[in-house]
Amino acid sequence: MIPPHDTPHVQQLLQALKGEMNRAEIMKSLNLKDRKNFIGKYLQPALQQGFVEMTIPEKPKSKLQKYRLTREGTLHVAK
Repeated sequence: MIPPHDTPHVQQLLQALKGEMNRAEIMKSLNLKDRKNFIGKYLQPALQQGFVEMTIPEKPKSKLQKYRLTREGTLHVAK
């Protein structure tokens, strides 16, 4: 099930994401320490809704993985 577009967690993630950032950088900017909570409530919903994309989509678990806003994500932040 995909959560609604305007969940506070997704909004916070979109506001925090500057350029390309890895998971740890995003979590630090959001002042989060629980990786499981971050992935489940922030990152996965944002990816599923198309607001955020992976820089290496063919290797989702890569240690070099970074995330960036999509065009839709950028437009959503600008609202």
